[in-house]
Amino acid sequence: MGGAVPKQFLLLAGVPILRRTIDLFENLRSVREIVLVVPKEYTSQARELVRRARFGKVKRVVPGGKERQDSVREGLREIDRAIDVVLVHDAVRPLVRPAIVRAVIREAHASRAAAVGVPVKETMKLEGRRGFFTSTLPREAVWTIQTPQGFQRQLLVDAHEAARQAQYLGTDDASLVERLGIPVRIVRGDDWNVKITTQNDLLLARWFMKRRRR
Repeated sequence: MGGAVPKQFLLLAGVPILRRTIDLFENLRSVREIVLVVPKEYTSQARELVRRARFGKVKRVVPGGKERQDSVREGLREIDRAIDVVLVHDAVRPLVRPAIVRAVIREAHASRAAAVGVPVKETMKLEGRRGFFTSTLPREAVWTIQTPQGFQRQLLVDAHEAARQAQYLGTDDASLVERLGIPVRIVRGDDWNVKITTQNDLLLARWFMKRRRR
């Protein structure tokens, strides 16, 4: 979707997805500053987007790394050390509700780590050898994880450093914290928080926006 152009720069109802996502956090009183991490070759484009939108909370635009984990680590280096709680959010999730973001911040303060998730609706199975299912997971205990994910800043820094030293590549930041033996508080999300990675996701996001306006 979008060819060589990163998905966050595609248009959603005439506005770049990235701009819509930043705008959400720009207008949250509980968010003090934003560090934007983008592919290296798109840093100039991102800075221009920030300038035109007059985003006052975007303090830095930094180039990302090879993996998502590397990009988060680069962003962490730029965050003001006086900040207690850090949120990590996908640029292509522009429709997360502000109330959910605020809940993640509260839980990260209280429990050190929190992540948005939604319970799975379908039966989940484990695949074994040669294309056969071997077991069924208890659906009531399985969640699909979204962002934002929130952490006490030093905890996330320590988790990333431990993963780097062990050459461990996690699927999200919560998994790095879990490696340290720290439980992650669940904040219940919803289906509005779509991650726009395919053309169908983009169509769904447009439909959600129309519903919200109504």
